[in-house]
Amino acid sequence: MTGAARSKLSAFDLSERVFLITGGCGLLGVEHAKAIADAGGTPVIADLRIDAAKDAAAGIAREFGVPASAVELDVTSSESSQAALRVVLARHERLDGLINNAAHNPKVEGKGLSASRFENFALEDWSRDLAVGLTGAFLVSQIFGAYLAAHGGGVIVNIASDLGLIAPDQRIYRRPGLAEAEQPVKPVTYSVVKGGLVMFTKYLATYWAEQHVRVNALVPGGVYAGQPDDFVERLTHLIPMGRMAKRDEYRAALVFLCSDASSYMTGSNLIVDGGRTCW
Repeated sequence: MTGAARSKLSAFDLSERVFLITGGCGLLGVEHAKAIADAGGTPVIADLRIDAAKDAAAGIAREFGVPASAVELDVTSSESSQAALRVVLARHERLDGLINNAAHNPKVEGKGLSASRFENFALEDWSRDLAVGLTGAFLVSQIFGAYLAAHGGGVIVNIASDLGLIAPDQRIYRRPGLAEAEQPVKPVTYSVVKGGLVMFTKYLATYWAEQHVRVNALVPGGVYAGQPDDFVERLTHLIPMGRMAKRDEYRAALVFLCSDASSYMTGSNLIVDGGRTCW
């Protein structure tokens, strides 16, 4: 490998950099942490489930040889964010980036299938989903983003979704034998939260540009996680590549957004969806 090639690849190196990941115990949260660790960085797994976060951080530390850690964080609380920031700085003495990954599971469980439908969607569910996925990103960014802006800059990555750019195709959620009013749908809050994060990204990117805080959104498509075969078949017909993503297929994209490899990129959406939004 030539020296020039090594120089280009070194832009992806995250050594000695510290990144906090909200919702770090989730399906993609752990993958984001592994991506950072694999690039030499130090992930801080932030989650309300502190025991699970500690277990995940310990596993990543063993696997990648980095000082991964965990911190308890309630994204709906500014006080919790302030406390978490103090812990991160005391433990690692720096912070280089924030990954806004936390989201409430939008499934309406135990309330009947029709509860997900727009006409029946409860205000309490609307408020809860937005509180975590959108207001949470706002509150966490106020604390951690402001720290980055005041200390030389850094990176914020908001985890959006292809359903923040296009409407859900509700046909893939249908179940045979149910009346139209009973058919389950993707709840309205999912698209509202993810679409809001796309615009939130643009706002912060321009707001903190002079403070050298780069803000971009990662826009993933559906991740295969053992969903029913009939659902997977219907969804994959909407994806030009003909399949859902593997859970580790977003790692490289995240490293790109967190690293100097994307040094001239801010306010953008990096879409990694198998081509779904092309149709």
